[in-house]
Amino acid sequence: MAKFLLDLKDKTVVITGAGGVICGAIAEELASSGAKLALLDINGEAAEAVAKSIEAKGGIAKAYATNVLDKSSLEAARQKICAELGSADVIINGAGGNNPRATTAAEYCVPGETEGKDFFSLNEEGVRFVFDLNFLGTFLTTQVFAKDMVKKGGGIVLNISSMNAFTPLTKIPAYSGAKAAVSNFTQWLSVHLAPAHIRVNAIAPGFFVTKQNKDLLYTADGTPTPRTGKILAATPMGRFGKVEELMGAVKLLLNDDEAAFITGVVLPIDGGFSAYSGV
Repeated sequence: MAKFLLDLKDKTVVITGAGGVICGAIAEELASSGAKLALLDINGEAAEAVAKSIEAKGGIAKAYATNVLDKSSLEAARQKICAELGSADVIINGAGGNNPRATTAAEYCVPGETEGKDFFSLNEEGVRFVFDLNFLGTFLTTQVFAKDMVKKGGGIVLNISSMNAFTPLTKIPAYSGAKAAVSNFTQWLSVHLAPAHIRVNAIAPGFFVTKQNKDLLYTADGTPTPRTGKILAATPMGRFGKVEELMGAVKLLLNDDEAAFITGVVLPIDGGFSAYSGV
């Protein structure tokens, strides 16, 4: 079957979290569409590895060690990108994730059994970090890079939300709340930037195995955890997603011909998880 084609030749695509599993794969896919890729990640080595992989295949990519929670770091990256690749035409806000300090050990509060590892014991700084990384990182990155889009008279912002934004998962209140904020911000920003001809959408991946959630889904010996059993039981397709199964939605939303009238959408890619009531 022919792949969905997208032409981003001569377009500069800024991707945060580009050293991660999902955004690294998105970068590889968009390189085949002719994009010039600016790969931002706080882990510069991870972003550099993705850039080298793309360059080895004849693509154009440069890595920039960047902290999305530091506006001066983002501004410095923007200056380098404008000089080396040109100003942004597309922003993909992929930096995000959870943190053990913002995660409860148990799903429920059971008096007398969960003290020390429940909601009441969550680390305030951990919660703030998770919320900032997911929401504020998206906010600041867009604030810094979308200015050039306004000057150009158009552009695209694609945010990475999550299934947690629709229905919060147990154990991860900060991450769920932060992704709900990303979805809400996607809608707000789509309205605010519409007169500037900038489309703003998001994808909401369901369950994909990544570096960040692997320990929640599998034990050290590779055995599925009870949480994995619950997830798959609530996913009508009965399996985890494959990263490549995100690409059709990404390329559609980045296509100014085929998706010119699509803005303010948060698109689930979840094997039916968000549609299933459990009965």
